[in-house]
Amino acid sequence: MLFQFGARSALLLPFVVPGAVAALWLLGRALRRGAPTDALLALLIALPTVSVAQWMLGYAGWYDSHDGYSTVMFYVPWHLGTALGAGYYLYFRSLTNQEFRWRPLAVHLLPAGLELGLFAAAALYDLGWWRGLHGRPLPDFFGTKGAAATALNGLALPLALLSHGLLLGYGLRMWAEYRRYRRYLDDNFSDPERLRFAGLRQLLLLQLLVLTLNLLYTALNTVFAFNYDAAWNFFALRGILIYGLVAVGLQANYAAATSPLRFGAPALPPPADAAPLPGGGALALGPPALAERPAAAPLPPELGPWRTKLLALMADEQPWLEPELTLAELAHRLRTHPALLSKVINAGCGQNFNDFVNTYRVQEARRKLADPRFGHYSLVGVALESGFNSKSTFNRVFKKLLGQAPSDVVRPKL
Repeated sequence: MLFQFGARSALLLPFVVPGAVAALWLLGRALRRGAPTDALLALLIALPTVSVAQWMLGYAGWYDSHDGYSTVMFYVPWHLGTALGAGYYLYFRSLTNQEFRWRPLAVHLLPAGLELGLFAAAALYDLGWWRGLHGRPLPDFFGTKGAAATALNGLALPLALLSHGLLLGYGLRMWAEYRRYRRYLDDNFSDPERLRFAGLRQLLLLQLLVLTLNLLYTALNTVFAFNYDAAWNFFALRGILIYGLVAVGLQANYAAATSPLRFGAPALPPPADAAPLPGGGALALGPPALAERPAAAPLPPELGPWRTKLLALMADEQPWLEPELTLAELAHRLRTHPALLSKVINAGCGQNFNDFVNTYRVQEARRKLADPRFGHYSLVGVALESGFNSKSTFNRVFKKLLGQAPSDVVRPKL
């Protein structure tokens, strides 16, 4: 007997098979490319997949077969919850920094390694030493379960509490780092929407909800000893996580792989060909003013020429028409270091890089909306012609800087 599928086991199959396929595919791609984001996403997908697989196999008859299949059910760590918090945290770190390295951060997976070690030790004692070397029958569950595996049952609630605490702690840490990460995006990217990884936040909240329900179920099951049918409904809920992780994770991995993200990494040294300008000089040009904003602090004299050079480049070459313009690319055109350019924009223009570039884009969009020659353009067309990458970003930035939506602007008749 391998499988005896019934209604309940078959209903879990659509969660387990896609999850297993996605996790194995990502793991294979991670090994080929050396991509930690793929490996960590594979881990996050595998955890709920394996958890749901336990109940699928249980309802397929493995617990009731009273043979080797039943033995397998007792020695696999189906609910490796201690890996969840660290898994999400390391996944976030790998997404936001292309220079992510495993070695200094592997300590975060130590609790999960210890949990795996407990199951490995139980298997070695029961199956290797007790039955293998001494030939004694296993004492529990119709001769399919050893004393060490039975002792592990007493750790179910402590492990659930530890898993919940770790996920909550890492979730709070991720939230704090994510707020800094948003500021990093605004300081370095002119269109950071796809790099905000908003779906990852929703998944983390869903994961915390699922783990809280798991903790509640484990505590109540310790007191009331629920039957398997009551538990099935809870584990079916975990299947939603699998699809969410696949959809959100693949999109996030692609965005991270195609963007020069270095959040949390040491600053790059100035390029060898960076040419400083002499200090002093008048500030002949000014940034485009759209909406009222606080006045910038007095600009240090050594940054004045850089501000002049920056604004001249923006006026002459119009790099803001490139949707994917970054601080590093703009600094390269000015032959200076991104850190210096960031100071010039912050101190000399009173804006972060994102607002600085989008100010030019909104000014261009407003000019086109007022020009009868562009009257036949849709709002999407105006947005794309002004350097924006999407209508949603255009609407958000336009309203932020001008206080009104683009659709509220009265356009001239053709």
